[in-house]
Amino acid sequence: MGSQILATKPINELLEGAKGEKGGLRRALGPVHLVTLGVGAIIGAGIFVLTGQAAALYAGPAVVLSFILCGIGSGFAGLCYAEFASLIPIAGSAYTYAYATLGEIFAWIIGWALVLEYSFGAATVASGWSGYFASLLADFNIQIPPQWTAVPGTKLVFFQGQWQILGNVLPAIQKAGIDPGTLPHATGIFNLVALIVILVITTILVVGVKESANLNSAAVITKVSAVFVFIALAAIFVIHHPHIAAANWHPFLPKNTGKFGQFGWSGVLRGASVIFFAYIGFDAVSTTAQEARNPQKDMPIGIIGSLVICTFLYIIVAGLLNAVVPYASLNVADPVAVGVKATGVRWGSILVNVGAVAGIGSVMLVMLLGQSRIFYTMSQDGLLPGWAGEVHPRFRTPWISSIVVGIPVAIAAAFLPISQLAELVNIGTLSAFVIVCLGVWVLRRKQPDLERPFRTPWVPAVPILGAVIALGLMAGLPALTWYAFLAWAAFGLILYFSYGRHHSQLNRPARG
Repeated sequence: MGSQILATKPINELLEGAKGEKGGLRRALGPVHLVTLGVGAIIGAGIFVLTGQAAALYAGPAVVLSFILCGIGSGFAGLCYAEFASLIPIAGSAYTYAYATLGEIFAWIIGWALVLEYSFGAATVASGWSGYFASLLADFNIQIPPQWTAVPGTKLVFFQGQWQILGNVLPAIQKAGIDPGTLPHATGIFNLVALIVILVITTILVVGVKESANLNSAAVITKVSAVFVFIALAAIFVIHHPHIAAANWHPFLPKNTGKFGQFGWSGVLRGASVIFFAYIGFDAVSTTAQEARNPQKDMPIGIIGSLVICTFLYIIVAGLLNAVVPYASLNVADPVAVGVKATGVRWGSILVNVGAVAGIGSVMLVMLLGQSRIFYTMSQDGLLPGWAGEVHPRFRTPWISSIVVGIPVAIAAAFLPISQLAELVNIGTLSAFVIVCLGVWVLRRKQPDLERPFRTPWVPAVPILGAVIALGLMAGLPALTWYAFLAWAAFGLILYFSYGRHHSQLNRPARG
């Protein structure tokens, strides 16, 4: 059994499969689509939500350093992803790369971790999207019944013209000298808005990848425009009020409170571990490799291009946001909108809400697209049942997989308090990064003469640094996250040994 679970898939077999077969996935994506898919996944909840929370709770203005740390680590991993994606243009992402280098059991573990990343990530993001959508409608005096905008038991209050989660706005209420008990209250029944948006996106993914990518491109243009407007408004404010910016940036690195992760240098690490959720998008680009028109050339452009663009924007936004608003006031659901309001430009908050609705929506689209493609590839390998790899005869998409993923995600977004799951998503992603980085090094040693359309520079330094930084960020996550991740991995191993090992296409000849 040991040799079976450590069996690797031959590279030439993967390359043959990458050529595609009649009735397979449609190669419809060019470099622009791939870059916008990556930007679509990266710019979303991270820039619109987690930037403020990480500053307020962990790092203060030094959250800029957290973003730089994440960007460097993601850059090393991105270079490794680019080599694999150009070499093995298959829809399976890190799962396929592990299969080719480390063996079937490692491939399964990473594939299962990617299920955690994309499914729970999409559900978590859907909850944030619901809040921004309700906020956008409130800007036009349209109020969604609050009990249908939050998970069961969530306490909401009507404050500053809209319904908001009490826990998020309580500091602002107290600062204003208002007794929370005097405000209108409501309790969440389930998040109908989040459920509907996931079902709509699932339908779009079933219809076709090109249509999905075109919609995502439009959403990316909208949200990037909103980000640039915030940068312009905040920069103008800082130029005209340098004393306010200086006061808000002092101290740049708040003194540690005596507990790991609460400010100081450990807070920078803790903040990086949390906001890493904002960087998981570029690996979703690699899941569309089998639908790229020229994957050897276009995949590195899509992965590295989207990562560079978004890292630059994150650092600028984080710095300006902490310059216009005291970091202690940023633990809210819409910190960027709060930042725009602080500049005194009221129409800016409407634009930011529009950008957030578009931006977070595109994150859900890319995550659900990536998840269905992982299922598709694992099914092709026999590790999941055949339905997961069935392609629609007309739309040429893995439609059953998309539906089977979409419905549970919609239900989770509607009923579960999933905002706390961002760290669980992070640990799944970081574990995939470790495997991909090590996989590049292993394959270079095993098959040094293999033709590589894109070569990761400075091997083994880059893969080792990528793996070390990912492990360091994992170490910054709380113990409870590790326990949950290990429980998830154990459940996945039960599925592998009860089904996948016995149906593996790679090991079928050995059983016969």
